[in-house]
Amino acid sequence: MKISFIGTGTMASAMIKRIIEKNICKREDIMGSAPRLKRAEEIHNKFGIKMLQDNSEVAKFGDIVVLSIKPQIFSTVSMELKEVLEDRQVVLSIMAGVPIETIQKGLLHKKVVRVMPNTPAQIGQGMSVWTATKEVNEEEKKYAKEILSSIGKELFVENEDYIDMATALSGTGPAYVFLFLEAMISAGVHLGFSRRVSKELVYQTALGSVLFAMSSNRHTAELRDMVTSPGGTTTEALYEMEKGGFRTVIEKAVHAAYKRTKYLGKLSKKKKGG
Repeated sequence: MKISFIGTGTMASAMIKRIIEKNICKREDIMGSAPRLKRAEEIHNKFGIKMLQDNSEVAKFGDIVVLSIKPQIFSTVSMELKEVLEDRQVVLSIMAGVPIETIQKGLLHKKVVRVMPNTPAQIGQGMSVWTATKEVNEEEKKYAKEILSSIGKELFVENEDYIDMATALSGTGPAYVFLFLEAMISAGVHLGFSRRVSKELVYQTALGSVLFAMSSNRHTAELRDMVTSPGGTTTEALYEMEKGGFRTVIEKAVHAAYKRTKYLGKLSKKKKGG
């Protein structure tokens, strides 16, 4: 199996790193593109893969062609790729918000896998939700699954609508978590801890809580009750959170991200004249 990466930004770099580490592909079976020569040289020196500035030449190379570009430039890049892609190739898109229909029309290509990964993929702890068109056969799905498993957990869904939902929940989710951690650390500093100590306390608390929740069969509400004593400190803290609309704000944020994802999808269709 040979893999082409059209665009070698942060997420593509994470994928290349893990694919090599997991021995899914040899270095010589991976090729990438970058618009700037300096970036191409940087990726080549870092991973030992062949790099070019010509997207069309890179696209010809792979059995799987990973579209790891910004959604805003898809209409431009698609003009370079649609003339060179062969029916046998599978296009794997990690572009946020760009629907399969838009990708197919832009590339004049049927075999498409659409994926929503997230940033923890950089340490092999990502969550990728993906789907595939009916033209992608079982063996090709297996390849896609293998690639995505290298960067963390993966979940296949039949309905593409779930990809947009995942974008709002797991794709954007790390930002919500980072903001929560940031607020907790700042609260610790306000209490009198140094930032270093506060960070250590918060990170380990968050990590331990997630691992505990994952290892338990109990509902999160039940786990929360285990920490909450009547009239205690946790009760007081949770009361303030609920009074401030903490739960509602989170739900509204996720829904806002979902609506934005759908809007960007419609926008990308308009750009392609769909």
